[in-house]
Amino acid sequence: MSLISRILPASNVFLDMDVGSKKRIFEQVGMLFENSHAIARSVIFDSLFAREKLGSTGLGQGVAIPHGRIKGLKEASGAFIRLKNPVPFDAPDGKPVTLIFVLLVPAAATDLHLQILSELAQLFSDKTVRDQLATASDVDAAFKLISTWEPYAADYR
Repeated sequence: MSLISRILPASNVFLDMDVGSKKRIFEQVGMLFENSHAIARSVIFDSLFAREKLGSTGLGQGVAIPHGRIKGLKEASGAFIRLKNPVPFDAPDGKPVTLIFVLLVPAAATDLHLQILSELAQLFSDKTVRDQLATASDVDAAFKLISTWEPYAADYR
């Protein structure tokens, strides 16, 4: 079972969200997590925005993984969002983003945070997965694709 599948409930999968900027995405995510985790939306927004100021979380190929450390959060949590229209995200390839995975971790998170980011990078590096997420017909199909995906194990022999 992937770490991603452990932190992404089906209720945190959104398709064709209609927002026009990075700021609006962070506002919507703030509202989502405020409702599900009882953490002020402003705390979530500020954390994501502060991380973004350090450097874009856009990976390229239309994907971004905004993430932040949240004081008071008890365990890592994620949300997958497919945007209705691409949004500029300052990705290295200059392409706008339509596939977003937001990762929130407790303020004191260490290795787990990095392991989840690594899995997300693996997931979104797969063109087939990106294409399937871009065309998923409904939330259930997108959730199933993400939640059943398995990371490849590194072979250190």
